[in-house]
Order: sequence, then C-alpha cells, then structure tokens
Amino acid sequence: MSEFDYDLFVIGGGSGGVRAARVAAGEAGAKVALAEEDRYGGTCVIRGCVPKKLMVFASGYAGVTEEAASFGWNIEPGAFDWPAFQQRLHAELDRLEGVYRKLLAGSGVTAYDARARLRDPHTVELSTGETVTAKHILIATGGRPVRPDMPNAHLGIVSDDIFDLEKLPETILIVGGGYIACEFACILNGLGVKVTQYYRGAQILRGFDEEARGLIAESMCENGIDLHTGTNIVEMHRVADLGENGSDGMGAPVEDVQFGGAATTDTPGGGPIRVKATNGAVNDFDMVLFATGRRPNTDDMGLGELGVALGRNGQIEVDEYSQTGVPSIFAIGDVTDRVNLTPVAIREGMAFVETVFHGNPTPVDHALIPSAVFTQPEFGTVGLSEEAAREQEPVEIYCTSFRPMQTAFAGKPDRVLMKLVVSRQTRKVLGCHIVAPAAGEMIQMAGIAVKMGATKEDFDRTVAVHPTMAEEIVTMRKPTRTA
Repeated sequence: MSEFDYDLFVIGGGSGGVRAARVAAGEAGAKVALAEEDRYGGTCVIRGCVPKKLMVFASGYAGVTEEAASFGWNIEPGAFDWPAFQQRLHAELDRLEGVYRKLLAGSGVTAYDARARLRDPHTVELSTGETVTAKHILIATGGRPVRPDMPNAHLGIVSDDIFDLEKLPETILIVGGGYIACEFACILNGLGVKVTQYYRGAQILRGFDEEARGLIAESMCENGIDLHTGTNIVEMHRVADLGENGSDGMGAPVEDVQFGGAATTDTPGGGPIRVKATNGAVNDFDMVLFATGRRPNTDDMGLGELGVALGRNGQIEVDEYSQTGVPSIFAIGDVTDRVNLTPVAIREGMAFVETVFHGNPTPVDHALIPSAVFTQPEFGTVGLSEEAAREQEPVEIYCTSFRPMQTAFAGKPDRVLMKLVVSRQTRKVLGCHIVAPAAGEMIQMAGIAVKMGATKEDFDRTVAVHPTMAEEIVTMRKPTRTA
C-alpha cells in the first residue's frame, strides 16, 4: 500500500491539468486527484480561446448583408443582440465545463472544488480544510491578465471581464498591442463598438513577422479602428469624479475634450472615463480595456518556502521535462510562461505522464509551433519571421499580397498576404505567414509541412487547389527578395 493518498495531485483544472490527470488515471492506472478553485476548463474554455472565438464568429457577420448584396442576395440588415448572444455563450461554456467534469469522473479522478497550496513537497492543503498527500504534484494553475501599475487602473477592465458585461459600451479604449488587444479591438469593432487602441510600441503584434503586422494594422484602420501606435495612457479619471472648476483636472479645458460617444453615467463601468494620452490628446470613453500583459498564478501557493524557483514574472522555473528543482513537483502550461498556448499545455501534460508514469523521459518540443491570431483578417504563422530568420542565416523571401476573389467581387479593398521564408543553403521553409480569412485553418496544414522540414521545392511540387487563396503558397516561383 502506498505511503501517499494519491500517486498524483494536480492543481489546476484547465486544459493541461485535466488532460494530465485523466491520462495518468485512465491510461497509466494512477490514483489521481485534482483541485480547481474556480471553473473547470480554465482560461481557454471559460475566459479565453473558446468564448473569444465565438465572439469572433459573431463579429464576422457585421458586413454580411452588404457583401451578400453584391452576390445578388437581398438581406435586410439587423442589429447585434448582445444579451441573446451572451445567453447562448454562457450556456455553451456551462456545457463545456460539464464535459470537463465528466471526463475527470469517467477516468476515476477525484475532484476537489477548492484552492490548493503546498505544505511540503508531498502535502497539499485545501481551502476546505482537508490535507492530502501525493507522490507527485503537478501545478497547472495557468495565468491571469494584469492591470498596469498606475493610478486609477481599477477603472479599466481586463479580458476576463468582457464576457460578463451587462451591455456593450458605445466607445472603448483598448490599451495594448499584443494578440489579445488586437483580437478584441477587431471583435468589438465588428459588434458595433467605436474602438480606439493605444499601443506604446512602433507597431502592433511585436515578435511576429513585420510585413504581416503591417498589413493587419492597415486593415484594422480601414475597418474603422482608431489605432495609435507610440501612444500610452498618462492618466485616467472617472469624469464624475473630476472637479467643476472649468478644467478636467488633466491639463485641458473641458470644452477642448474630445468625446468618444454618447457616454452617460449609466454606461458600463459607472460612467465615462477621461483619458490623457502621451500624444497630448484627452478623450472620454465609456470603457477602458487593459490588454497589457498576463502573470502566472503562483501567488500564495507556498512555492518559495519549498525552494521552487520562480522567475521574474512569477513563473515556475522547470527543466525540459517540466520538473522543478523540487523532484516531486512539476509544472506545465501558462504557469511556466514558456509557450502560452492551450495545445502546448496539453502536450506538456502528455509528456509529463509519459515521463513520470510510463518511465519514458519525454521532453516537450517547443519548436515550430503553429499559431493563429484571430484579428480580421486572421493571421496564421509557423516558424521564423523574416527578421528572425535573416539574423540566423541567408534567406530568400517569397511573398505575395492580393485582393481575394470573394471580397474583390464585392468591391471591398481587403488584401491578403502569403509569405514563405526559405533558407538559401538547405532550401527548407523556415517560416510560413498567412494573413487572410481562415488563416488559422490554413496554417494548421502548412505547419505539418514546415515541421517535417519541407523545402521550397517540396512546396513547388505540390499541385495548387484552384481557385483558392491558399494556392498562392505553392505557386510563388521567384523570390521577392533575399537577405
């Protein structure tokens, strides 16, 4: 009989933790328990990928009636019903959470609806007052959005709050330039909100391919988003809290303030917010959304006391097998701040089970991971950007940008981008970047070829599917430039 209550105790009921728990229990026959203090499904299912993508779908219908008319359809335009959509959204999230709970129960995992912290390398204390022991402990607590360290930051919301709004604002300022900021800018713009976006950097989507970033920024502006790069908030106040001395309290007379919409005291969040920007502009917004970063959930878990090393952002430091410096404690997913994507957390969970319960040491391969940014248009990417590749070795760039058939026929200015980054020495495709509707679907398939080490000539030998946007990936014969 084991000296421990469980072979494995998982802290965190998101995608990575649930996968590791049920595979260890169901396939490896381990005695497993899992604790989750909030909702099962974690960030992805409850307040991230899934509800966000459903909102992407909803926002994509905004221009349907106009485009359909170009194809001969007479469809009357309508208005977006946020309460009706939100009701269906929450029903779907409830259903998915139920699925996660059933998967755990079906695998024989004991579930605790409680917060967990560590007392020692094998002991877990629960907020219910219970204490259990485990041979192995896996931390999969994910991360959370954070507000910037500035006065009145509490007036702004974060991405977690979007799905629970009672109603949509008329105007919103989104602060940030990463994929979360840009996705919600496009979503809310599509749903009829007047969107302004501030980003302190020179271009949105830092770290991605520059050519793709530029096209997405241009498209966002064309679609009505008021995007300001090189811009940040200096200060913000609730308008109702400002003095009545003829000034807004922020260096500008009240009559000079630019108002973003018909903001009233009953708008979401308690009334309009006045924001002064680094470019000198002073504007009022119904709502401010901070999408300026995330932080791993490692607070008050007893990790430091046990000698588990934490990084600068609070992330748990692990080796290639997801093991911490304390041999019995492992960590996967966003709490390690390696590659913060749901499929990566699931892969890390599977590798952990293979390593610990099947005796087959399996490091996680974090190279050449395809990903998508659900802006409008979408951005799919795998491998190196042009900028990163040319720092590594001489490369050839194959790139084309064009108006796709469907929207060109409807008279829209939309453009798409297809790009390959190719090693001049090995001819391998080092990176593939697609900006286009359904780019996420395309990059999944292209990712297989790039991961396998396909060369440009392998792409050239592939017959095009015509007429499609994606055919351009295999029909670009001559490089547009070398570097």
